[in-house]
Amino acid sequence: MPGDATRSHTAGRARRCGPAAVAVLAVALTAATLACGGDEGRTLRAPDTDQTTTTTVATSIASSVPDAGTGAADGSGGAAGTTPPTGEPLRLSSSAIAESGTVPTRSTCRGADVSPPLLWTSVPAGTVELAVVVRDVDAEGFVHWVLAGLPPDLGGVAEGTVPAGAAQATNGFGRPGWAGPCPPSGTHNYEFRVYALSQASGVVQDEAGDAAAGRVEASPALASAVLSASASAG
Repeated sequence: MPGDATRSHTAGRARRCGPAAVAVLAVALTAATLACGGDEGRTLRAPDTDQTTTTTVATSIASSVPDAGTGAADGSGGAAGTTPPTGEPLRLSSSAIAESGTVPTRSTCRGADVSPPLLWTSVPAGTVELAVVVRDVDAEGFVHWVLAGLPPDLGGVAEGTVPAGAAQATNGFGRPGWAGPCPPSGTHNYEFRVYALSQASGVVQDEAGDAAAGRVEASPALASAVLSASASAG
């Protein structure tokens, strides 16, 4: 159907040209309508340049950070943001322990009893402190290690090493530092977990292991990652 501007223009011509011109124009418009298939105005005409608008669609990309990542035997250290450019969650790994693998004898009570090397990647932005808790899940959460006060830009810890400024609690045996797996019988499963905390844990050197582990686990965490492994009785 003709727009408002067309009707106004047509009316103006009708006033100038008189009744005869109006009749001729009416016949012409009727013919044009029939030639176009009589679509009753359903066909949309292209808008004038001064009627054109642009619609912008906003796209939101949301990323979540899982509570726990999967360990790997060949991980590397490093740090990134809460939503890193790679989209990777916090991950924990060890060059000595594969995910769901076996704790090497060297790190157990039947070997040198030294803590294994640990590596983590994609530490969330806003992390104030990193802390590590190692528990025997088959011995009511027996504490084998609590290492706290680690700086957020630290990519991991080497075998048998405690970074300067870190605090170690006592283990379940009452000794400070690491206590290697030492199941009396069968096979036990262990969880090595790193926490990215948004505030300091408050763990102090030689604090009781259960209290220190509970303090870390109760602290606000931006993310955590776990590496699972097992060890058997000699």
